[in-house]
Amino acid sequence: MGIGLYTSRVILQTLGVVDFGIYNAVGGFVALFAIVSKSLSGAASRFLNYEMGRGNAEALKKVFSTTVTIQLILCLIIVVLAETVGLWFLNNKLVIPVERIVAAKYCFQLSLITFCMHLVSVPYNAAIIAHENMKTFAFVSIVEGVAKLVIAFLIAGSPIDKLIYYAILLCALQVVIQLMYVLFCKRNYQECTYHFVHDKVLFKQLFSYAGWGFIGSTSGVLRNQGINVLLNMFFGPAINAARAVSNQVLHAVDGFVQNFMTAVKPQMTQLYAAEKYDDMIKIMLLSMRYSYYLFLLISLPIIMNAASLLNLWLKNVPDYSVLFVQLTLIFTMITTISHPLSIAQAATGKIRDYQIVIGGLQLLNLPISYVCLKMGFSAESVLFVAIGIAFVVVWVSLYMIKKLVPINPKEFCKAIFKLLFVTIIVFSLSIAIAFVLPSTTIFSMIQIVLEFVIALVVVAFIGCSSNERLSVKKMFLKKIMGAKK
Repeated sequence: MGIGLYTSRVILQTLGVVDFGIYNAVGGFVALFAIVSKSLSGAASRFLNYEMGRGNAEALKKVFSTTVTIQLILCLIIVVLAETVGLWFLNNKLVIPVERIVAAKYCFQLSLITFCMHLVSVPYNAAIIAHENMKTFAFVSIVEGVAKLVIAFLIAGSPIDKLIYYAILLCALQVVIQLMYVLFCKRNYQECTYHFVHDKVLFKQLFSYAGWGFIGSTSGVLRNQGINVLLNMFFGPAINAARAVSNQVLHAVDGFVQNFMTAVKPQMTQLYAAEKYDDMIKIMLLSMRYSYYLFLLISLPIIMNAASLLNLWLKNVPDYSVLFVQLTLIFTMITTISHPLSIAQAATGKIRDYQIVIGGLQLLNLPISYVCLKMGFSAESVLFVAIGIAFVVVWVSLYMIKKLVPINPKEFCKAIFKLLFVTIIVFSLSIAIAFVLPSTTIFSMIQIVLEFVIALVVVAFIGCSSNERLSVKKMFLKKIMGAKK
């Protein structure tokens, strides 16, 4: 997280606000083509985890090879779409200064190469998740973070246009990272050896699952990347720089929660396949609470001290950045609650109704945001729209999942109200501290530490049970004793 945030500061200073915004706008548009990729990635993960839960080795090999075949076909289709519709949109709709259009086109092509490489490696990443090999993700993430920091310093001495040079280096890095995943899987997992499989039933099942998942993926990408394009059309590339800053902060903070949920997903799917529904529901509720608390602990000091932290982090803070950061973190805090519900729904394999309803709700972000901006509302209005819809999605998700999994709605609501109670206490105490302490750099640092400690204490003694506190205590003591030995 530290490397990622510092890297963003160096890149913003080196590229400047306009070029930084251009890269994020163009890269965001290319990410729109990831809609199909994400839906098939979810299908691959679910089917691999399901067969692992059943202990079917031959079915694992067939699922993997069939997924690779589908990805190669999709890769070809997306390249054709990107080089036709994508280039037309870049030339005619995105607001880019005339003198930077050539650099923007280079960024577009390099982003497309990066995306295609990622697309082909999706089944390999899914296999690592299915095997719950989190050490590999940790190692590769550290390598990737350090490499991005090196790239940030390299672009200062670029022999060519800095924006183009930055895009080239990022593309090369992602190719290397994806190759690392592929080579690791081929060496460690027997099912990760590709051979053409002609299984119409499996092919249809994967495409059916991915097809319904396409709705959810579309809504997610349009909600995030589509809003970037929309902001660019109404306010130009400078506003994309502010949006990019908020996304950098989000990715750094939310990475903790996403890695946590990545570890939970295979367990929930395998428990469902083994028909251990009570254990699955228990993990779902626990992961919802723990992931929310984890995000609250890290994001609270940032929300309360966004202005001072951004000024400390970036010498040139783009307009709207402070409010974008605060609202983006609040929005993600709400979506964190619904993540375990969506994982449980995906585990059942019966996702049609869920994706239509939830995906349909999330798709409303783009038209409603467009109407708001067209009516003259400010740029941050798009985030208020997203927050409102995210709140509705939580309760609709509960209604959808209880039809397929024997979850007790009262138990879920009780957990939600406890999260809300903890949040109100933590923010109330933080606001009180902000009123008492002077607005200086030193006291801002003291305030951040106090807010984190208060949040930790409230979560531990109000948000968690005595048994959970005892379990954590035993875990730490075991780790400490193990380290001493």
